Order: sequence, then C-alpha cells, then structure tokens
Amino acid sequence: MGHTCNSIIIKAPYDLVFDISNDIPRWTELFGSEYKKAEITKKEENKITFCLTDDEDKSWISWRLLYKDKFFTYSERQEPKFPFKYMKIVWLYTQKPEGVELTWIQHFEMDDKAKFNDEQVEGFINKHSKDNLLIFKNVIEKAAA
Repeated sequence: MGHTCNSIIIKAPYDLVFDISNDIPRWTELFGSEYKKAEITKKEENKITFCLTDDEDKSWISWRLLYKDKFFTYSERQEPKFPFKYMKIVWLYTQKPEGVELTWIQHFEMDDKAKFNDEQVEGFINKHSKDNLLIFKNVIEKAAA
C-alpha cells in the first residue's frame, strides 16, 4: 500500500480556502500543468462527480464528498481505476493562528500491471503535492488580498 501526507499553511479565511480548493474547474490552474481538463459531470447534495484529463490525455472519473462544516473532503478514483487498484484521498482543513493548514492524505495501491510500484508513486505524489500545494497557497492568498 502507498500512503502520502503533505501540508501547507494558507493565510486566508477558511471559507475562501475551502471554496477555491474545491472548485473543480479551477484545478487546471491550481494543479499547475497536471490537468488540462477538470469537468464536473454531476452534483448531488455534497457529492461531486468529475472527470479529470491529465497532460498525457488520459481521463478518469472520480467522486468527492464535501464536508465543509466538518473541515474535510473525501474522494475516490472511480473509473478507470488503473493504474491503481484503489485511490482514496482525504483533504483536511485545520484552523491555525497563522491561517488554514491544508493537508492532503492519499492512500492507494498500484495495480500489479502498472509501470510503477507503490513506493515509486509515493515519491511522485510527494513531489507533485508539495509543488501543487504551493500553487494553491499562492492562488488563494492572492484572492484573499
């Protein structure tokens, strides 16, 4: 199993941090060049189903549950799961004196036929998460200014 956990402090009000970070169509901006398309396909109550397309034109469907009043979100990659057996993602929002700490936790297992193993993908995710969290911080703090 693979597991990553990365955090950053964002100096902005919680509502703004939560709302911008969960604005799926803005993920093309917030995740740098990682996604070239991020489209919501369905919304029902606190559940959003969406399609992401990466920089290699690979697309997949995921769903996300928003718990704004409880300061977290929960997501799963739905279809296709490959190259994962499963991918579960939790985002935690923790109020701190200096701002909101945004923490990304990813729990996954790679498919046996995948090109990379769990440990290699942990390394990729940790690097990309740190880079992307910095983009989130910059975009949200600019919006708060």
